[in-house]
Amino acid sequence: MRGFLRNTGFTLLSSAIFAGAALAQSTPATAVDGRWDAALTHDGLTVPFRLDIVGNGPTLHGVLYNGFKPYDGTTDATFQDGKLTLNIEHYLTTINATLQDGKLVGNVNYQSRSANSAYGFSATRHVESKDVELKAPSIAGSWIIPLDHPTAKGEKAFRFIVEQHGTEVAASILRVDGDTGAYSGTFHDGKWVLSHYDGSRPGVIEVSSNPDGTLQVLQLSAKPNVAKKTDSSYGQEEADSRYSEKLVAYRSEVAEAKGLPQPEDYRTHTTVRDPNEPFAFKFPDVDGKLVSSDDPRFKGKVVLAIVTGTWCPNCHDEAQYLVQLDKKYRDKGLAIVALDFEEPEQQGSLEREKAFVKQYGVNYTYLIAGAPSDMWEKVPQLVNLNTWPATVFVGRDGRVRATHSGFASPASGQFNADLEKEFTAQIEQLLSETPKKAAAVNLITPAKDPAKSGE
Repeated sequence: MRGFLRNTGFTLLSSAIFAGAALAQSTPATAVDGRWDAALTHDGLTVPFRLDIVGNGPTLHGVLYNGFKPYDGTTDATFQDGKLTLNIEHYLTTINATLQDGKLVGNVNYQSRSANSAYGFSATRHVESKDVELKAPSIAGSWIIPLDHPTAKGEKAFRFIVEQHGTEVAASILRVDGDTGAYSGTFHDGKWVLSHYDGSRPGVIEVSSNPDGTLQVLQLSAKPNVAKKTDSSYGQEEADSRYSEKLVAYRSEVAEAKGLPQPEDYRTHTTVRDPNEPFAFKFPDVDGKLVSSDDPRFKGKVVLAIVTGTWCPNCHDEAQYLVQLDKKYRDKGLAIVALDFEEPEQQGSLEREKAFVKQYGVNYTYLIAGAPSDMWEKVPQLVNLNTWPATVFVGRDGRVRATHSGFASPASGQFNADLEKEFTAQIEQLLSETPKKAAAVNLITPAKDPAKSGE
């Protein structure tokens, strides 16, 4: 009888242990699943953002938002023993957090343009707020932000694009190299506090209406000096009004009526030194094999050459669109080639470049052209080349037929739609031309180099 009880007790104890182990194993499947109100913190600045965690085990992944819409996500994710790891390898970003009393607490490490950044991280379960103001001023539409001083890229104004749903707003600042991504938030106490984080470019802006119908846009930054930027591609520190703390936005029609400065034209900001000179390049691919513009894959084709870098968020935006163009026009005679400029410390492993290509399903040619500071030496045919990305349209005859600076992503609303129409029209026009016909066309006139002309 004692043996029976002893065996029975052992069986019950074993069952309890196995049940406890099963419970422990099942906990991770649901412990972090769902929507979280997350935040980055750095130097006293808090950047709230929405984070969805979905699935479990090998299907576990995180989803990040761009304004109102899911935008990007993790390349891999794990949750074990109360510890969460979210990897966003195409940005070299890692979120590490521990689940403590229903709250995630940890840090975010991120590498961009030769600099490592560390942020504090926290997240709580999302709860729909009941304290919401019922009415907010209407600020939807397109605005112009004139600048007190030109930027390092020569810009005299930015665009400010606002999408509004009642008291909720998603807004982006569009510059010549692309937009900031969509800051989003809700109207409260007479202003909108809008924030953005999609694995890169964390930021906060405060927007409020002025009595004269303009908007005040405050750019909150954790940078030590928001008025200056050290840019390794320029090799010097320059005062740059794109980092000014206080900006004023005018309705586009009002800015035009007042004769205020207008944003740069993306089609003419960068030009070509000689329209009759074939666009030439020769760089290694990820395996070290040299590939040039004379390669059979480009001969007689319409070529989109993209000056890019995987450290550049706007280049991530464009790559997703280029993948669509490649699928649509590859068999019709379009060849896309990326001239990729990565930081020197990335040249060896190409870790981020490989994750970038995998994440977005890039099948077009990707060449490693050098470091960002090498751009002018490696692409000497373009004048005033200072945006990431820059897109070069090359006809079947090998000549540059058009250029486009930067990339306006879907966060830019109508400007993204206009860009897609422009790209499509340009590609289809060039595809319709035979090499002989292309040789008779000259769409671009030589431009003065501002550095040489003193402009």
